[in-house]
Amino acid sequence: MGKRSNFERREADFYPTPRTAVLPLIPYIRASGIRTFAEQCAGDGALVRHLESFGLRCVYSGDISGGQDALAVDSFGRVPIITNPPYERKLMHALIMHFMRTAPEVWLLIDFDWSATKQAAPFMHHCTDIVILPRLKWFEDSKDTGKDNHAWYRFDLRHSGGPVLHNNRGLGEVIPSRRTRVCEQCGKRYEPQRTSSRFCSQTCRQRAHRNSLSVTSSVTRTRNAPIEPSDCSEVFRYVRHADVPRFAAEGWEPLPALDGTHHGEYSVLMRRVEQSRRNQKQDRCVTNNSG
Repeated sequence: MGKRSNFERREADFYPTPRTAVLPLIPYIRASGIRTFAEQCAGDGALVRHLESFGLRCVYSGDISGGQDALAVDSFGRVPIITNPPYERKLMHALIMHFMRTAPEVWLLIDFDWSATKQAAPFMHHCTDIVILPRLKWFEDSKDTGKDNHAWYRFDLRHSGGPVLHNNRGLGEVIPSRRTRVCEQCGKRYEPQRTSSRFCSQTCRQRAHRNSLSVTSSVTRTRNAPIEPSDCSEVFRYVRHADVPRFAAEGWEPLPALDGTHHGEYSVLMRRVEQSRRNQKQDRCVTNNSG
C-alpha cells in the first residue's frame, strides 16, 4: 500500500476504508448538506457502513468485484459520490473524470502526494477542497500506521479555481471556511469558480456592465424618486486621447467612467451639456421681442 510500504499490493487495490479516515470527513459532509450518496468502489462495504453510522443514506453501492463497472454507469441519480477509488493511476484518472460528469460533487480518498504530480494537474483546477488526514492504519492486525499521507479530495466540474487546503490533521474541531468573495454588484458572499471572479452570477455581471455605461444623472438619483423634467440634455461620445484638448475647448467634459479599464487605454468618455430646443426657441423669442 503506497510507494513506501513493505506490504504486497492487494489484488484490485482492495483496501477497506478504516473508520479513522471517515471521521475527519464528516464535518465537511454535514457542512455541504449531504444526506445521501453513492459508492461506486464499495469493496466489502466498509465505507458505506461508516458513513451510514453517521446518519447518511447510501442510494447506490457497487464494485467491480461484483461485476458492476463504475465507468459503465451513466448516472448514479445525481447524488454526491463518496468513495475510495483504486490507486492504479490510469484507472483512477478515468474514474475522477467520469464521476465529475455524472455527479454534482465528488469526494475521493487519495494519497496526498498525488496532488503534487504532473499527472494530477489536469484535475486540480476542478478540485475545491483537500482535507488532510492523519496517518491511516490499513490493516487491522497491524500495529503500525501507513507511511503515506492521505486526504479527501472534493471535485466539482463547475469549479475551476483550484483547491482550498484544510490541514487540521483530523481533529474535526473547526471547519475552515471555504474561500469566499463579496460580489461587487449585490454585496453578497459567494464561492468563486475562478481566481479572477468579481461577481456571483451572470446577472450581476450584466448589471455591473450596464451601470458602468450609464453615467447620466438618473443612475445616481434616489430610488423611487420621480425624474424631474430637465431644460438641458447631455451628449456623450468616446474621444481618442489625442483629441481630448480640442473637444475640451469646445465645452466637452472628460468623465472617469473608463479609468482603469481596457477601453480607457485608448479613449476617454466625454460629455457636453446642451440646452434643450424648447429653451433655445424661447431665448430666440425673447431676443426678437427685445429688438
